[in-house]
This record gives sequence, structure tokens and C-alpha cells, in this order.
Amino acid sequence: MNIRRLKILLFILFVALAFPSAILVYQAYGQLKWEAFYQHQQLARELTLRIDARFAELMAREENRSFAEYEFLNVTGGDGSTFLQPSPLSKFPLKSDIPGLIGYFQVDAQGQLQTPTVPKANASSYGISANELRQREAKEHVLRDILSRNRLVKKAHTSADVLASSLPPQSQSLKLGLLEQQEGEISAEEPARLLRAPAESLESSVQGQMVFDELKSRSRKDSLKPESASASGRVVDLKLEQNFQKAMPALRAKVQEEKQSRADRKIRKETAILAEILPASGFATDLDAITLSDDEALDAPLSPADRQAVIRIRTFESEVGPFELSLLDSGHFVLFRRVWRNQERYVQGLLLDPKGFIENLVEPAFRQSALASISDLVVAYQGSVLTVHDASASDYSSAVPNRGKELLYQTRLVVPFSDIELIFSLARLQVGAGGQVIVWAALILALVLVGGFILLYRLGARQIALARQQQDFVSAVSHELKTPLTSIRMYGEMLREGWVDEARKKSYYDFIFNESERLSRLINNVLHLARMSRNEQKPKCEIVSFDALVKELRPKLESQLEHAGFELELDIGESVNASKLNLDPDWITQIMINLVDNAIKFSAEAEIKRVQFGAVLLQDQWVQFSIRDFGPGIAKNQMKKIFKLFYRSENELTRETVGTGIGLALVHQLTVGMEGEVDVVNRDPGVEFRIKFRVV
Repeated sequence: MNIRRLKILLFILFVALAFPSAILVYQAYGQLKWEAFYQHQQLARELTLRIDARFAELMAREENRSFAEYEFLNVTGGDGSTFLQPSPLSKFPLKSDIPGLIGYFQVDAQGQLQTPTVPKANASSYGISANELRQREAKEHVLRDILSRNRLVKKAHTSADVLASSLPPQSQSLKLGLLEQQEGEISAEEPARLLRAPAESLESSVQGQMVFDELKSRSRKDSLKPESASASGRVVDLKLEQNFQKAMPALRAKVQEEKQSRADRKIRKETAILAEILPASGFATDLDAITLSDDEALDAPLSPADRQAVIRIRTFESEVGPFELSLLDSGHFVLFRRVWRNQERYVQGLLLDPKGFIENLVEPAFRQSALASISDLVVAYQGSVLTVHDASASDYSSAVPNRGKELLYQTRLVVPFSDIELIFSLARLQVGAGGQVIVWAALILALVLVGGFILLYRLGARQIALARQQQDFVSAVSHELKTPLTSIRMYGEMLREGWVDEARKKSYYDFIFNESERLSRLINNVLHLARMSRNEQKPKCEIVSFDALVKELRPKLESQLEHAGFELELDIGESVNASKLNLDPDWITQIMINLVDNAIKFSAEAEIKRVQFGAVLLQDQWVQFSIRDFGPGIAKNQMKKIFKLFYRSENELTRETVGTGIGLALVHQLTVGMEGEVDVVNRDPGVEFRIKFRVV
């Protein structure tokens, strides 16, 4: 097997394990994300239900208001005893639970605007000062201005308004009972005609009421136009992603069904008592001409000013329609309803500031929820963005939120606010502790897979390299054995056959001896290496003196070098002679012979045929032996590799030097076995091997 094949097999195995593991992690994490998304979606749903409940509570209060509450005066009491008192909507300043409220208004059958804030008659009779009256009229002017700018009412007051404002009312404390008639008993000649507008004004006013009928259709039509969108943009421009919206339609339909079931949109009927102020000359010349019952007697005689007008109490039935919401061109919300009384239609309603209305009803609930830190909330009307609350912001703004976020939940508010949408989008989806566990497990799994396959690759590559080195070793041993054996056999046959004269016999015998010695060293190295690899051989260390060790080594090294045509040079320091070492004499001899043999092989072509044997004492603790040749040296990138087993710097097919690649590896193992250290450094010229042993 080669390296390329190993890489392919490991890659296939890695993919076979990594691909299903990645799918498993992805599916598990995706499931956790979906569960987290669903939980946040449920939070958004519960939040919208709470907001809806708040809207429904306010709406129920407005739905229950009677027709008469939109008048300045209301009639209270019963059992024939009735009193006048200001309407709850006539209080100034008006305190209401509806945030962003601008004011209440009513458009009568003739299209005339009136508000419960300003009385029809003399305001001083109701304890209203001139300054307060101006403030009330200013408030009414604001309402009239907004409605007129949206073409819902006329700007100028009509003659009916002028006439009505000139009539003084009865005092608030005056006991009523002057006249009480049922709706059906009023004749065609009743003085109420004096309050009717001219024909041309009536036609214009009816057209004004028709504008209320067109508000919905006009609003929906204009919402399709880009120029009609709010300054914050359109919802479709947000480009919200919907990767988790599988169950959204069913959930949204369920919420809308719940909202619709809570909303009663039917027309209701009510009976109300209304106080009407009429001029006395319209139906009687003198107040005394009016017939009164005993329980309707006046507590006090009327003043001359009171005799100029009378208050008629009328009981009537009316049909009150449901409220509708629309966004005006001026940017205000109008919440209005239609009321039918005596076959005449009235429009009653209130104007709202969208920003204050939405923020005060939606923002507190949103701020108190857990969604405020992870999601954005967009409030839109018919597809146009009204307000935006970003998860990183502290308040609402009109800026368009970041596009491309994940849509969390989208729903409409309870009717009549169903054109208002709440859109929750995720700024970030937190999957909780389970997601962190999966992430860490995935990282650990990835590290184990990658690290494991790296280790497998290195182990496989090392085994392949070892197998290749073993093959090279076999080739080297074969070469090392075959060449000298062939030479020995040839010289032996020549000597046996007597083909060599006496003068050349000695050289032939010397050659056979030297080759036999080299073969013996080779075989000894192989056997020694095999025994050490199996941990079968331990050093037989003994304390020897340095002088005795050198005397034993010197003749062996000189003989080895002399046969190769080299000379031995000794460089021994004086301080080292008295040192004693704990060594195995056979092992140290084999180390030096292998180093000298290596020096001979790699400096055979050198100009200086000399090997230097040295020794020095280092800091009175170590004795350092050195073997130096004067050859070409060793490349720096190979200096750490030459002590590896079977390593050779030359290719077996092209190498020029002999050897098996086990000599230096054996030197390293023998040195370490005797607790020594081996190193190599380049010299100029040549290379020097250094062996250190501790002094005893």
C-alpha cells in the first residue's frame, strides 16, 4: 500500500462517518431550534392575546356608550323624575383610558359636526367660564380641522349651528318635566325644523356622511399604492424569512377564530332619553300655556331669559352599529359607528393619534415579555409599517427593521382593529442549554474524527515508511552480503586452483579477511538490533577507567582504518584520563566501530583520509567522545533523521555508498541504553558525532 491509497481509504472512511454524524447533529439541532421557535411563537401568541384583551376591554366600554353620551347634556333619573347633567364625555379636560385620544365627535343627520365638549347654548349656565369655553372650542376646532382636512365634515359652521348656539339652555339644576313626548307623537310642524340646514347645505352634509362609508374601501385601495405607505415602508419590503412557519396558518386561523368569537358585531337596539333645546316661540307664546302634571311642577318660577327657550325631553329608540376603524389621510385613526334614529343616520366616533394609541397599548406588554430581548415587533396597518420596536432598542421608532429576519408570528388584532397587524420577527433564536450541549458534542465529535484520522494517517504513513525501509534494508543487506561473498568466493577459488603467485597470495588473504570482518560486523549489528528490538538484551555495565577503555579501543580502530586506507588521529584532553565510567565495554566498542565505519563510507572520496578520535571532560560531570571525518558533511534537514532505523539519505537503486541504514540507529539505541546522549554537528570540513556519558 502506498500513501496515495492510504489517503483515499481514510478519506472514504472519514466521509462515511462524518456525513451521517453531521446529518444527525443537524437534525438534532434543527429539532431544538424548531422547539425553541415554537416556544417563542407561543409566547408571541399569548402576548397578542393579552394585547387583544386590552383592546377588547376598551372597545367594549366604547360599544356600551349610549347615543345620548355624545351630547353635552344627558337626562338621568326615572319614575317621572328626570334631571339634566353633563355627559361623561363633556368633562374637560377629558380623562380617558384610551391612549392617544384626541376627542369625541358626532355628525348628525344634516351632516353637522358637534362634540360633547362644547354646549349648544349659553355655557355660563353650566358653570363654564369664558376661558374654559375658549379651550373647549379650541379642542372642538382641532377635531373639526382634522375631519375637514379628510373631507368628512365642512370647515365652516352652518346656519343651524349658529341658531343652536344662540339658544340658552335651562340651568343644570332645573328640574325637568316641561314637555315629554314619544317620538311618534311629534307633528310635522314641530319647531325642530328651525334647526334644519338649508337644502344645499344638507346635500353637502349627506355627502360628508357618505365619505365615512367610503373610508374602508378608500383605505384599502390607497394602501396598494406605494405613495400611500407610511414613512416606515411596507411590510413586504421587510422580506421576512419563513423557514419555521409550517404550523403558522393553522395557529393563526385558530387565533383569529378565538378573536372573532369574542367580538359581537351585530347591530344593537337601545332606548335613550335626549334633552332638546327649542325656542319657546316655536310652539307656544307663553310658557304657562304648556300643560304640566302635578309631579312635573317647577320648583321655582322661570326668569324672562328662561321663558325664551324650553327643554324638551324625548324618549326614542335607536339602532347602534358596531365600531369601525380607519386610517385617515392625515395619519389619524378614526373609530366611528353609525346610529339610526327615527330613520335618520348619525355618525359617532373618536379620533386617535396612532403613535400614542399603539405605543401605550402594545409597548408595555411587549417590554414586560421575554420576547423584547430576542425579537422585533412591527405594527402595521393594511401592509404599511406604523411603528417598529427593535430587540436592541429601548423604545419604538419609525425606522424600518433589518430585513431578511425570521418571521416568528404574525396576526391581526381583535375587530374593529383587524386591519392592524402585529408582526414578530426573530433577531436571534436562542435554543437554550440543549443547543449548547449539541454544539459542544458536535465540536468534540469533529475533533475526535479529525484528530483520530490524522493519527491514523500518521500511523499508516509511518507503517508504510517502515515497510518501505524494511524493503530497502533487505535490498541493502542483500547487496552488502552478496558483494563481499562473491569476492571472497572468487579469491578463494583462485587460491584453491593455484592461479595466484606467491607474491599476491598475502594480499588475497588480507582481502578475504577484511571482507569477512565486515560481514561479521554486519551480521552482529543485525543480530544485536533484533535482540534490542525485542528487549532481550540489556547492557552489562561495569566501572572502567578511561585509560583502559582507550587502550582497548585504539588498536581495533586503527586496524579498521588502516585496511580502508585511513589514519587515526587522537585528540584526548589531559583532564579526562583519570575519569571513570559505568559502561558496557562491548557496547561502547561496537558504537565506536560503527561510527568509524560510517566515517570511512561517507568520506571515501575526501582529500583528507583521516578520522579524528577525541575525548574531553565537560564540567567534571560528563565525558564526551567524538568521531570526526573530513568528508562532505550532512545536510541540515537530515541531521535528525539519520538516527532512525533503516534511514538512508540515498536511493537504494542509485546510491554510491555501502551500508544497510542500521548502523547509526544501533549507535543511538546502544548509547541511550547506557544512559548516554548522542549528537551530530557539521564541521568545516566533515561531520562530528558526539557521545556523552556521565562520570562516576
